[in-house]
Amino acid sequence: MIIIMAMRRLSQSLAAAVALGAALLAAACSSGVAAGASASSGHAIVAVGAENEYANVIQQVGGKYVTTSAVMSNPNTDPHTFEASTSVAREVSAAQLVVQNGVGYDTFMNTIERAVPDASRKVIDVQNLLGLPDSTPNPHLWYKPSTMPAVANAVAADLASLQPAHASYFRANARTFIGSLAAWDQAVAAFKAKYPDTPVAVTEPVADYMLQAAGADIKTPFAFQADIMNGVDPSAQDVALERSLFTQHKVKVFLYNQQVTDSLTESFISLAQRSGVPVVGVYETMPTPGYTYQTWMLAETNDLQQAVAHKKSAEKL
Repeated sequence: MIIIMAMRRLSQSLAAAVALGAALLAAACSSGVAAGASASSGHAIVAVGAENEYANVIQQVGGKYVTTSAVMSNPNTDPHTFEASTSVAREVSAAQLVVQNGVGYDTFMNTIERAVPDASRKVIDVQNLLGLPDSTPNPHLWYKPSTMPAVANAVAADLASLQPAHASYFRANARTFIGSLAAWDQAVAAFKAKYPDTPVAVTEPVADYMLQAAGADIKTPFAFQADIMNGVDPSAQDVALERSLFTQHKVKVFLYNQQVTDSLTESFISLAQRSGVPVVGVYETMPTPGYTYQTWMLAETNDLQQAVAHKKSAEKL
């Protein structure tokens, strides 16, 4: 198993696991909305997205027939160190549909689901949906343009299974959602056509899938990105290489994880600014309020374009 998977697993002590298990058992007995509510009931389907970008897609597809919550939704939270609470346990234990990322990014969801198994609970693991191996090096699957159309269709299918009477509604909403991604797709294609092979520097692989789709040339070594992502000190050689990307003007823009910064990242931001390289902050979870998944992705792509075309920095959305 690669180091990313080992390091990405959110830390959980034995005591925390026991506490969560107890909370889940209590939640299963006391929840006001049963996880296995019948498809014919008049209740809204209870759904949970491990990350708020997935919760947002669930809600757009489910509309008025779904009540959705997100486990990770605060853009000021470091997803690397997130630990599930008993309130999260209650949410998941009551859910009829769960969407989670996989690739070792949100393994706490598996812990919760195993603690209170429910054969009727539908779980969409995006890694499995896309057929990706555990060795997939970059877990930020929502930045890949092909990911959410697949998720939307899978959500529509599972919601239709839970409430067959509204199947056509869910499928129509999924089509509408997928169609609404056209603006982002067009922005990515336009950047690729106008600025092919644009050299960029990054701290982590947060937006790498989007950058690759846009035809950018990521100059930062992946070993460096993985170290920063996993909270490991990068090698002196990789740090020197990263610095040279700015001092020797080898890149047109610098993208960093706006939610997770430390003294090393701050030093790179300062160096990029002194070197005349525009800086763009990207997010791991969807900024709220005011954004949907599609407007978030479009905004970050537009920030990339503005940085390259006009040397305009955009550290926050």
